[in-house]
Amino acid sequence: MELRQLEYFVAVAEEGTFTGGARRVRVAQSAVSATIRKLERELGTALFAREPQATSLTDAGQALLPEARAVLDSAVRARDTVAQARGGLRGTIRMGTLSPIGTREGLAGPLVIDLPAILGRFHATHPLVEFRLRGASSGSASHLADVAAGALDLAMVGTIERPPGVRLHPIGSVRWCFVCAQGHPLADARSVTLDDLRDETFVDFPLGWGNRTMVDRAFAIAGIGRNVPFEAADHGSALGLVRNGLGVAFLPRSAGETPDTSVIEVADVNFDLSIGLATPAHRPQSAATAALIHAVLGAARSSA
Repeated sequence: MELRQLEYFVAVAEEGTFTGGARRVRVAQSAVSATIRKLERELGTALFAREPQATSLTDAGQALLPEARAVLDSAVRARDTVAQARGGLRGTIRMGTLSPIGTREGLAGPLVIDLPAILGRFHATHPLVEFRLRGASSGSASHLADVAAGALDLAMVGTIERPPGVRLHPIGSVRWCFVCAQGHPLADARSVTLDDLRDETFVDFPLGWGNRTMVDRAFAIAGIGRNVPFEAADHGSALGLVRNGLGVAFLPRSAGETPDTSVIEVADVNFDLSIGLATPAHRPQSAATAALIHAVLGAARSSA
């Protein structure tokens, strides 16, 4: 069994297709397919269920995936150790990001830390370190799962969860407020309660996003159902639906304030969403990853 075989196997497993896996490792798809078929022959079992429109792991593939990631992580740490001895950090850091975090001043959305600026300074100091940044269509829940499973080295998350296998380093918090169009009956209210909102139509974010989990849980505890026919993938899209009278939403104050909207505090629930840096609880980190964690947390302390 070779490291290259495991690298191709993990790439296909994480990307979901042989095409995506080949693109990630920058090798022809035929070469990736041939390498994985050789690995399957050596192991005596199929690792993937190959279908015309999708590729999924077999039970054997599911069992191999965490072991393959661990072997590749060990190989990376070994290379990093030698590189450090020769002078200078190097390697690849896989990081999950949140789109509203680290936006430039003047743009809609909260600025907890300026992640692009941190990465820029880090790259200037450690030019041999490469980044592989990944957004999350399923929000922080998928980032937390990937950090625990070894698919990510670290991730920015907004969450109220404390999942096993993950350590959360606090960075800050974002207050979420009730936002409605100016013509809404509650537009002039000083504050609202969840009971005031029981009959509203909501614009919200997809399941798995930390703010969606926070809001859903608060309404469930209060015993109030919600009508959520609209889901948006970013603050701007959600605000556009609200401004045009299609529903109300919960957004950070800085993302919801426009001439056409009202931003109102929620009186009976704490809607402060914790922002943190998620790292593996028990898996050793590469020297480059440890240095980046130190840089991010240092920037968070400086901005506090």
